[in-house]
Amino acid sequence: MTSDQHRPGTWHPATHLVQGGTERTPHQETSEALFLTSGYVYETAEEAEAAFSNNLQRYVYSRYANPTLSMLEERLRLIEGAEACRTTSSGMAAVFAALASQLAAGDRVVASRALFGSCLYIVSDLLPRFGVETVLVDGTDLNQWEEALSTRTNCVFLETPSNPGLEIIDLAAVSDLAHRAGACVVVDNVFATPLLQRPMELGADIVVYSATKHIDGQGRCLGGAILGTKEFVSDKLTPFVRHTGPAMSPFNAWVMLKGLETLDLRMERHCRNASTVARFLESAQGVGKVLFPGLESHPQYALARKQMSGPGNMIAFEVEGGKDGAFRFLNALRLIRISNNLGDAKSLVCHPATTTHQRLAEEERRRLGITDGLLRLSVGLEDARDLESDIARALAAAGS
Repeated sequence: MTSDQHRPGTWHPATHLVQGGTERTPHQETSEALFLTSGYVYETAEEAEAAFSNNLQRYVYSRYANPTLSMLEERLRLIEGAEACRTTSSGMAAVFAALASQLAAGDRVVASRALFGSCLYIVSDLLPRFGVETVLVDGTDLNQWEEALSTRTNCVFLETPSNPGLEIIDLAAVSDLAHRAGACVVVDNVFATPLLQRPMELGADIVVYSATKHIDGQGRCLGGAILGTKEFVSDKLTPFVRHTGPAMSPFNAWVMLKGLETLDLRMERHCRNASTVARFLESAQGVGKVLFPGLESHPQYALARKQMSGPGNMIAFEVEGGKDGAFRFLNALRLIRISNNLGDAKSLVCHPATTTHQRLAEEERRRLGITDGLLRLSVGLEDARDLESDIARALAAAGS
């Protein structure tokens, strides 16, 4: 083995997940240090002046930067293959900062209609208040993208796979259309994680994550991340984050660093379990449609195989009997728990029509395929046989 193979620049993703970005103090600790501090001291008044004048590169305030956050940002940057990364206090803070930091009154945004409820709120309700024009399209229809992007546009925003319907959007095709319109492409990659899909390699400019999900992986802490070019992060994003304050706490960053160490192993088990459960659901009585990128019955199965290296752990499926049937199913579960979180080691399920997407009008929910019987399942790390048994018992209760 040559010496070059020992350099961080040649490491594979699984190695970056464990070692990437680590900076040790003079104490040479094994685990990354937790710098639980809000501020920093200076030896002289002149040193403080130089630091605040940006003439001296050092930490000045943890709302701006913190050593533990810097390690997490560098590790995420290496995994994603991006030029730069900034962390935020939550995934929604990341989405809003990625958009608001580059938009102004009179700008135009084109977004996929199939978005997480809070993301849809930002695009369709919040941005227009500040004079930003927003256009929503069916993300799987390239003709709609082409028509919407025939007008000069500043930003394109989408998530793929989408929440909760697991629509797969052609990232390469949409990015090409967006760039012709002069738009910056922002992709929410939370369902796929950086291990199963790499949007930047398919043309995206910015990638956002809710680190609360798979990156933490055990439902402990909130956090978000934004990855992009050095120019975007330094010139647009950093001033916005510094002065509006959506900073991740050092403790949360430390937890995320620990979570990343096992992300590769967890995603392998997540995908395997979800594939098993999805096939079980597809053949189960009392279940209508099953949406999972790893099933050949998925409308964009071929595209998912092309741009994702694995199907992920999210399944959407419809229980017969509408809302009543779905609620009977949920209330009969004993192992899988009802929760609006996802990406956890524990299997979690929710009813989008009454939780994450309840603010949408019924007509809009149905347009997105969010029926009264639709459930969103985040498959965890349990034994798949126990998950199947729990689902079978709940389906029997739902149909009784």
